[in-house]
Amino acid sequence: MSLPSPNLDDRRFQQFVDDAKRYIQQRAPEWTDHNVSDPGVTLVETVAHMADQIVYRLNRVPDKNHLAFLDLVGITLFPPSAARTDVTFWLSAPQEETVAVPVGTEVATTRTERDEAVVFATERGLDIVPTALSHLVVQRQGGPVTDRTTELAEGKDLLCFSEAPEPGDCMLIGLTAAAPHCALALELDSRVDGVGVDPRQPPLSWEAWTEDGWQPCEVDRDGTGGLNRPGDIVLHLPEGHVLSRNGGHEAGWVRCRVTEPLSGQPFYTTSPTIRSAEAYTVGGTTRAVHAETVRDEALGESTGLPGQRLRLAHTPVVADSPPVLLQTATHEGWHDWEVVPHFASSRPDDPHITLDGATGEVAFGPSVRESDGTLRQYGAVPPKGAVIRARRYRTGGGRSGNVARHAVKVLRTSIPYVGEVVNREAARGGVDGETVEEAKLRAPITLRAQERAVTLRDYEELARRAAPETARITCLEGEEGEHGAYAVRVLVVPQAVPDPGGRLRF
Repeated sequence: MSLPSPNLDDRRFQQFVDDAKRYIQQRAPEWTDHNVSDPGVTLVETVAHMADQIVYRLNRVPDKNHLAFLDLVGITLFPPSAARTDVTFWLSAPQEETVAVPVGTEVATTRTERDEAVVFATERGLDIVPTALSHLVVQRQGGPVTDRTTELAEGKDLLCFSEAPEPGDCMLIGLTAAAPHCALALELDSRVDGVGVDPRQPPLSWEAWTEDGWQPCEVDRDGTGGLNRPGDIVLHLPEGHVLSRNGGHEAGWVRCRVTEPLSGQPFYTTSPTIRSAEAYTVGGTTRAVHAETVRDEALGESTGLPGQRLRLAHTPVVADSPPVLLQTATHEGWHDWEVVPHFASSRPDDPHITLDGATGEVAFGPSVRESDGTLRQYGAVPPKGAVIRARRYRTGGGRSGNVARHAVKVLRTSIPYVGEVVNREAARGGVDGETVEEAKLRAPITLRAQERAVTLRDYEELARRAAPETARITCLEGEEGEHGAYAVRVLVVPQAVPDPGGRLRF
């Protein structure tokens, strides 16, 4: 990295020439020919050129010294943070077999004439599990459940709730299989009986049974207008959706619960009814990060000497687990190396390396001479001639990943039966890498605080180091507590990305 430094002498070539000519008029007034053709002026210009070169080199001395000082105290530039968002994979049609979306599946925004595509990769695998409706039961205000599965199969009209619905009434739908992270479509044939409500804002809450109890489901769309007309309801099931037993039946349960009406919200006067119902999965959602995955990148061969440094071809490196998987090849096969923040606690046989995420530099452990003259090795050294490769790492990050919702819609990795991909919420958390100017401001604070918070600014710096994706952090002095100890308040403003039009969605 390079540090801008103050000019110790800001004069340039022409200024040296002009100053010399003014001195000539004072010291040698008999010299009247100051044209370029004069041999004396040629000599003046030659000396001015050499002086200009000396000043240029002199001004670079603080730059080099500042870099060396930051290196001695262990100050390195923070790499950029990667934005993350939930990406939904929609199936082209319901499937009878599980559709697997592997880890590292790449999706991207649309490439335009001015902007390159922003690539995201899934952080975990997703299984879009097929499921179907197996049971339908009704529960009134937390009382015993009544099985209506047989009546539904006979095509009878069933009341979803009590004849006069009250908050707490539930209609429970049992699925043949649990479908965590999946998008569930409910195809309901409803009659216009549940009158009195606003179809755009019915007093209903859709929930799914998880390991932690009933959890809310996100309603993607409701074509029934609050169970008042035939249509489809698409729900996004939570992460912990599991099979459970209810009313003597084991199933993956989803329920529609009548809630307390809000102020001015219309309520049901009569219960809606359904004549038929079907359920099937139409997609799934998983987490994606703004990064591209690089695999099996050759870095060269080992010299067998301590402190060897190699550089990755793609930078910056996004924080991952592990951030980079380095391997060396020997006659016994490939061996993995672990990324550590430093070599202070590394033993001579520990396969440890350090990684500078901003520059992509990988370093093996050094050999340090102790006070008694012996050499101590920090971290293992790969044998001479061993082939070194980066098995896997991710590169990307920055503010460019903070894309708006519905911007990610290109599937770069082909997956059978997946017809569409979209991010339903804006991507957040992308922060550009630290600049040299910011590192210059951080260095004195780091040296003063040393991972301890004493002043208000120390608290701000430690909080910013823990969450670099925040927009603003301010520490305010608190009041004295009951035991005489003072407390501080750290105010954090998270980074938010406005939707097109300049509005924030809450």
